[in-house]
Amino acid sequence: MLRGIPDVGKLFLLIKGKDKEATMKRLKSEIINAEVFKILKAIHGSSYEAFMMSKLVPVCGDVCSANLGIDADTTNEIAKEIDVIINSAAKTTWDTRYDVAININTKGPARVLEFGKKCKKLRLFLHVSSAYVNGTRQGVFFEKPFCLEPRTARRDTITSKAQEISVPFLDIDAEIKLASVAVESIGRNADRIMRELGMERARIHGWCSTYEMTKAMGEMLIDSMRSSIPTVIIRPSLIESTYREPFPGWIQGYKVPILAAYGQCQLPGFVGDPDTIADTVPMDMVVNATLTALAKHGIDGKPELHVYHVATSVANPHSFKDAFNYAYDYFSSSPLLDSKGKKIAIRPMKFLASMDSFTDFIKNEVAQRSGLTPDDNVYMSDPKRYLRMQLACFKTVHRFMRIANLYKAYMFYKGRFDVTNTKRLIEDMSIEERKRFNFDIESINWEHYIKSVHIPGVRKHLLRQPPASKL
Repeated sequence: MLRGIPDVGKLFLLIKGKDKEATMKRLKSEIINAEVFKILKAIHGSSYEAFMMSKLVPVCGDVCSANLGIDADTTNEIAKEIDVIINSAAKTTWDTRYDVAININTKGPARVLEFGKKCKKLRLFLHVSSAYVNGTRQGVFFEKPFCLEPRTARRDTITSKAQEISVPFLDIDAEIKLASVAVESIGRNADRIMRELGMERARIHGWCSTYEMTKAMGEMLIDSMRSSIPTVIIRPSLIESTYREPFPGWIQGYKVPILAAYGQCQLPGFVGDPDTIADTVPMDMVVNATLTALAKHGIDGKPELHVYHVATSVANPHSFKDAFNYAYDYFSSSPLLDSKGKKIAIRPMKFLASMDSFTDFIKNEVAQRSGLTPDDNVYMSDPKRYLRMQLACFKTVHRFMRIANLYKAYMFYKGRFDVTNTKRLIEDMSIEERKRFNFDIESINWEHYIKSVHIPGVRKHLLRQPPASKL
């Protein structure tokens, strides 16, 4: 917004913090000083911070609190000025505790929408969701909202060409109560039990993860509460590094990029079908589609709900086999460095068809890499060292097993996301607008993106390793 629409008025940013001082500190450290704004900083030079402070208004609050935790005076100030609300707050870990995910992903959007009803000038409520709210069915999913029957039943299969599956009746209020009662009754191991509860409820009701289910329920509450407020829901697939803007390859926040683990030879094999479509989308295309939908529906002001998939599985598909082949080409010619500065050699990715085969594979790989082999006599010479090696191997295997369990549903995923509505957004734009706010997913060259943009971006921004050209 600040680069492409510099005449925008104020952006009120809801930031979690204990007080206004802490919120301002986060604004400066996490936004104004962030690397992603370096292009904007170059444009404004010495007046950069003044420009940012003239546009950005930090608001101390929390989507988990009533009235978003915003005090009465600030509420009155904001309510007089706001034209558009964008809600992208979410807990994105797939197996987040059920109570936490419900509070943020399900009840959070409802609280933001409720706050929006106090904004007299509000022209649009825009919610960032996920394409994977469509669940575990096979086939093509249309850009349709989840509708709630009077008794809160899920009724989305009616508007989809996707395979219909029989799932139990979903009562959102009952799920909210279940999470609340469960967390109150659990003593020890609450974190693990609440994570497991969320994943179990998701599987029962036809989703792959707690994240997807709670995001879907958030959409349902929005639709049931919005009344006559014009509403847009953006559903991106798996978001990866930027394609072009503000510069190619920017990414942050990933704890375990699979391609990075592969390039470090920590994960030479993975569970999954190599022919499964890898529905990924560059971050800047998601942003540009969001801004375009915001402009279109903020202007027309019709009291409707519109859904947009920003996804590639139908319009420009590529498989996991393609992605890892490109990664193999890149890392073979531009290897990563180990902790001693030596180049890491990799081999082609091995795809395992089941969790059992992956478990055997990764145990053997970790043991060999650590030097913990059956014919090893380390135990006899140094039992304590041997036990430390065993513990380290166990932790590594456990880590990759958890990753595989989380990702396996997507590595075999057979759903596809229709983008008809998103294409119409592009058709309504002028040639100049299409250049300035590009989200034409059909224009992505996957080999170029993965080898020349995404992996170099992961290398620089996440792994903090020098670019291949400087090795």
